[in-house]
Parts: sequence; structure tokens; C-alpha cells
Amino acid sequence: MTTIQTRPFDLQIARQETPGTTEVLHLNNAGSALPSQPVLDATITYLQREALLGGYEMAAASQAAIEHTYDAAATLINCSREEIALMENATRAWDMAFYSIPFKPGDRILTSMAEYASNYIAYLQVAHKTGAIVEPIPDDPYGQLSLDALRNAIDDRVKLISITHVPTSGGLVNPIAEIGKIARSAGILYLVDACQSVGQMPIDVQKIGCDLLSTTGRKYLRAPRGTGFLYVRKAVLDQLEPPFLDLHAATWTARESYEMRPDARRFETWEANYANRVGLGAAIDYALQWGMETIWRRIKLLSYQLRSQLSPLPGLIVRDRGITQCGIVTFTIDGKEPEEIQRRLAEQNINVSVGVQNSTLLDLEARGIKTFVRASVHYYNSEEEIARFCSAIENLI
Repeated sequence: MTTIQTRPFDLQIARQETPGTTEVLHLNNAGSALPSQPVLDATITYLQREALLGGYEMAAASQAAIEHTYDAAATLINCSREEIALMENATRAWDMAFYSIPFKPGDRILTSMAEYASNYIAYLQVAHKTGAIVEPIPDDPYGQLSLDALRNAIDDRVKLISITHVPTSGGLVNPIAEIGKIARSAGILYLVDACQSVGQMPIDVQKIGCDLLSTTGRKYLRAPRGTGFLYVRKAVLDQLEPPFLDLHAATWTARESYEMRPDARRFETWEANYANRVGLGAAIDYALQWGMETIWRRIKLLSYQLRSQLSPLPGLIVRDRGITQCGIVTFTIDGKEPEEIQRRLAEQNINVSVGVQNSTLLDLEARGIKTFVRASVHYYNSEEEIARFCSAIENLI
């Protein structure tokens, strides 16, 4: 664990330390956020020194900075450093966790209606190979996973509960701590995809009660692309064997035997982008300096302002659901294609993304939505930017 001195939030400083804010109005933070200057400095300095010293030599000279990233990640989500594996991205982190679980015919995998396509494809692949069964739990009236339906679905054949915390298709925040209580009381493995939530809101794996949690660096953590990490609770390590091992994840002990590492690094591989890992550590430190509660309050404020200013516009429908809503704001406009809206905004240096039905097929199919605009705020966005964005949308309408 590491200790970071927090500082009062100052929007002017946050924007000064984010070079991209002078170039674009960036509302694609759920895709890839703008990095801060300290992250750029840490990453670029490492690469420059690596070019002078050599790759192996620079890694050896930078062990303290590399190891610090494990401490920073552990501090961020409240676990031990031995429970952290640094990964190339959230997909690899999630896949290494999921594919390490030994499924057999009849095992049930419970998930949500708003599950991300990559995860659901993995469920289906494993189901086809092993005879396991994939079962999406219905939504409650607010659009989040129904806790009552989940409780009623539990039996001794449930092998895994696997949930996306914040779906890609809207502002919804699933009740993962309440789900964790159900999983823990039933003794069921619990995997959380926190790709869109780590860095946006406080995440405490002890309160969530999950066994496994994956996330990325490039989104709300504001780290370089090609970074992420995986949390694996110590108590479940011996139940899991990664789908592949190398000489970093395991030791070749004799001609016919090997021993896996006793910590979460059994999910890593030997080769890594150490410049990016140092950048990830710098990004986590930067978030912790502002404080996750502070970041979360600001994101909720800005997203509320955005929804409130968009909602009255003629023909525009805000598509977000959930009791708790986050910094992802989705909407459609009658008679306007989302791709055209995105293109017209890009001409004004405004960044948004477009979501499509097969990214969260069950959710969007049930809601009759084929495509939508996604605008995602971060704490460095200003109130003036929110007003400017809404004015641009009004002009498009």
C-alpha cells in the first residue's frame, strides 16, 4: 500500500495539467481519457532513458517505480499488492481471470442483461466447449440487475456470478456490493468487470466482496493505452489456473513439473511495456491526489448538468437508466444518425463516441435501441464545456 497526500480540487489546475483541454472538448472519457502532464512525463521520460540505457537495463534501474504501481493499484481498490497483476489491458485482465475458472457440464454462469459483448462472447465460447450454461439475470424496474431475481436464481450449480459494474451502453451503475453479499453468502465465485468504474468512483474490493476484478488504465484512470490490472483475492488463488503460463508466471522445477507463483502475478507474462506500467502508476497517484470521493462528486455533478441541459431539447431522448447514474450520458435524436452527430461535433473539436446494439446486445435489443451517442464527462471538464456541448447539439437539431 502507498500513502498519497491529497489536495483540494482546483479545476483550473486540473485543466492546466491536462494539455489536451487546450485542443479539444473531450467527452469521450469512457473511451479513452486525456492523460495528465505527470503521466506524460513519467511515460516519456522512461522511454527516453530506455533508448539511452537499453530495455533490460532501464527496467532493472527502474524497479522501484515499476513495483510502486502494484502498491498504487492496491491502495486504489483496498487490497494487498500480492493480489494485483498488471496487465496489457482490461480485456486481457478479464480473460485471464475468466478462463482460469474450471467449468464442467451443467455449471451455471449468471450475468446481467447489460453485459459487454466481449464478456458474453467468452461465456458462450466456454459454454459451447464445456457444457456450462449462461443465464442473464433480468433487470429490475430501474434497469439495473434485479437482486431479487439473482437470489431466486441461486442453486448449487451456479459456478460464477460475473457482472459489468458500469455498462458501456449508458449511465447505469450496477449494485455490485449487494451482489457481492449474495455471492459470498452462497460461496460462489464473483467476477466484476470494472473497466468503466475504476478511476471514476471509489472502488473497494473489501466492500464489494468480489473474488476477481478487472479494469483498464486508458479510461477514467487517465493512464496510457495498453495498461490495466487484475485483482485476485488471495483465498481463491489456488482454485484458479491461468489459461497459459510462462517463466514469469511459473517456475520450471523438473523435467515434468512446474510451480505457479503464489501471488496474482501468475496471471502476468514476462514481457511487458514498462514505460506504460510506470505511466499507470503515475496515473493512479494523480487520481489519489485529488481523492476518489472528490472525483466522483464532480463527475456526478457534471453528468447531472449534462442530462439536465440535454433533456429539454426537442426530439432528444436521454437513454440512461439506473438508480445511481455515472459520468456516461447516452442519447438519441429523432431523425439524426449518431454517426452524423459525431462527425459534425468532431468538426468543432468536440469528441464523443457512438454505441451500437451488438456491444450490449441483450440490453439494447430489449430497449429497441440500435445506435446512440455517448458523451462521457470527467472531472477536468468545465461547466462552460457542458454548456458549449449542449449548444452545439441544439444547433444540430
